[in-house]
Amino acid sequence: MPLIYGLSSNGIDQAIFHVASALEVPVLILALLALALVIFELGGYVVELARRRRRRFDDLRRAADQASQALARGDRDAARTAVTGIASSSAMAATLAFIVDHAGSPGSEHELNKALADFDFDSQRRLARTRLLVRAGPALGLMGTLIPLSPALTGLAAGNTSQLSHDLRVAFSVTVVGLLIGAVAFGLSLSRDRLYSQDLSDLQYIAAVISDPRPPGGNSSSPSPPTPAAEKTEPATRSTGS
Repeated sequence: MPLIYGLSSNGIDQAIFHVASALEVPVLILALLALALVIFELGGYVVELARRRRRRFDDLRRAADQASQALARGDRDAARTAVTGIASSSAMAATLAFIVDHAGSPGSEHELNKALADFDFDSQRRLARTRLLVRAGPALGLMGTLIPLSPALTGLAAGNTSQLSHDLRVAFSVTVVGLLIGAVAFGLSLSRDRLYSQDLSDLQYIAAVISDPRPPGGNSSSPSPPTPAAEKTEPATRSTGS
């Protein structure tokens, strides 16, 4: 019985060793692909940041007022042109066009809310790529570190220092790459979350302004009713004068 147990245990150990050894090359390839992807995402982030560098609330308010005035005249083309300059991405431009096309129509409130929710969902989908790399990068680095250690220890036991040096070099290099992927992806996720939240806030402001039934640029000309305090003090003023 102990002999059978020893043979089965040795077979399981060998099977796990072969599986881990077979994963070495795929893990290294995935680590390189993850590094290329995080570099691509970093370049896209730089472009997104450059588009938002000149964002000003005065420009946003001016565009919203112009679009509201154009919609009041029934000119949706002019309204669409007014808000084109504040779009910082293609997804934001498409959402702005949808808001202008449907603002003021019957049932538009629900359609605008759905468009804003879809924009937020699309932003979260773009953030999911870098959030995945935050976890996948260190995981690949850890796997790429542990897998070469087994042949490295075998080489150490056999006195093969060249194999030991090669395997340790691969292990430590993959560790550095994995940590780099995770750190860069974490920073991108935090910064992009802030940028996309600002975009959603701008879209909500635009939707609220151009959907407001009141005239843009000021209040209505009808006088406001007197406050209860004024109504109470008016008889007292007359009695004093008399």
